[in-house]
Amino acid sequence: MKRHRVVLYNPRAVFYTMPLALLAVGSHLDPERYEVVIVDARLESDPEAALRAALAEKALCLGVTVLTGDPIADAVRASRLAKACRPGLPVVWGGWHPSLFGRECLAEASVDVTVQAQGEITFHAICDHLAAGGAVHDLDGCLGCAFRNAAGAVHQNPPRPLADVNTLRPHDYRLLPVERYYRLKGRRQLDYISSQGCAFRCAFCADPFVYNRKWVGLAPLRIAEEIGELWERYRFDDLSFQDETYFTYAPRVAAVAAEFLRRNLPITWAATMRADQGDRLAEEVMATCRRSGLRRVLIGVESGSQEMMDRIRKDIKVEQVVRSAEKIRRHGVKGIFPFIVGFPGESDASVRASLDLAKRLRAMSPEFETPIFYFKPYPGSPLTDDAVRDGYRLPADLDEWSRFDFIGSAGPWVSPRKHRLIERFKFYQDLAAGTGHRRAPARLLARWRLAHDAYGWPVETLFGRWLRPQPQLS
Repeated sequence: MKRHRVVLYNPRAVFYTMPLALLAVGSHLDPERYEVVIVDARLESDPEAALRAALAEKALCLGVTVLTGDPIADAVRASRLAKACRPGLPVVWGGWHPSLFGRECLAEASVDVTVQAQGEITFHAICDHLAAGGAVHDLDGCLGCAFRNAAGAVHQNPPRPLADVNTLRPHDYRLLPVERYYRLKGRRQLDYISSQGCAFRCAFCADPFVYNRKWVGLAPLRIAEEIGELWERYRFDDLSFQDETYFTYAPRVAAVAAEFLRRNLPITWAATMRADQGDRLAEEVMATCRRSGLRRVLIGVESGSQEMMDRIRKDIKVEQVVRSAEKIRRHGVKGIFPFIVGFPGESDASVRASLDLAKRLRAMSPEFETPIFYFKPYPGSPLTDDAVRDGYRLPADLDEWSRFDFIGSAGPWVSPRKHRLIERFKFYQDLAAGTGHRRAPARLLARWRLAHDAYGWPVETLFGRWLRPQPQLS
């Protein structure tokens, strides 16, 4: 049987995490019926030429994963290029932005279908429909997608229930040039995802909107078997779990760690953890995780103010952050503790509480990091709905969304004075960290400034930002 070619495109970005979303939908297609080709623009010197070459083989359709922000612009370019090469080629968008704006994305003429939330089953159904000769504008009944019908009107189908990930096909990493990602990352690190969704209700996050506060995870034995097989094939030395909240179910975490030990896997690993999960995690489970290779956890703190924590529905206590930090320090595990400041109406005292907690965590261990980000109204979250009702204007179309910086810039609620304070604090936090003799005088001065909250006349920034320019993240 001749297989249908399905081309998947990952837009340009400034990070080199493996494209796990494309890997997931591509792997779930029946390999006896479909030939999957992934074009990752980040890996190509000429992404347009690579996409043209992939589409030249009579592709069945083009699938594009789309994040909010700058990747949208490249997703649009790729989709328009595909239509220029093959005017009748169906173009399907999936990922975070189409999950939030499924109908709105179809205002772009080169996009025929958008997929919302978990995409494996929906995309397989679309491909089966097209392979059977079905029209791209005739997808009535295909749950979890929006499309433009024959009359040009946008039709939104009902959502597809979140499927148990154990019923989905394993991810086939042979679809990716794994060694190239190792080189770009500068280490033999494999990205892997063992669960989908999130059961929590944070008011600044789009997860509750997309996944309806549901979470599904792979069984421990399947995770261990897959990781073992992947290690035999790709010989990575570090495993990065890309789950939203890997530590959601402690017995699963413990079982996976025990399997890693039983199989004697010579790897380290990193994962995400909520502060309440870390606080509740038994010492013996943390010890097992550490012995199995756990090197770092990421714990979203968001705020040092309990009042703000409650307002954003984080559903954790500040004391749980501290106790989780103490626990991972006892076990020799590194920690990243991100904060968000500049919420609408946030008081100076609340911001100060966040900076004070960041200092406290940083002082606990040289292996702790406390990055600070500004709140930006990301669509799908209750805080964004509130901001829009109060007059905040969200981007109106894909062009404006492609210029939306939801990582680096501050919102209109952050005054110039508050912005200067936060930026200087971030600078001195970075300068004060680390060891070694080369920057010892500057490091000591930065520590003195932090201890005394003395951020005036920041002459060190003139030299420091030149030595360490800030990366473009969004």
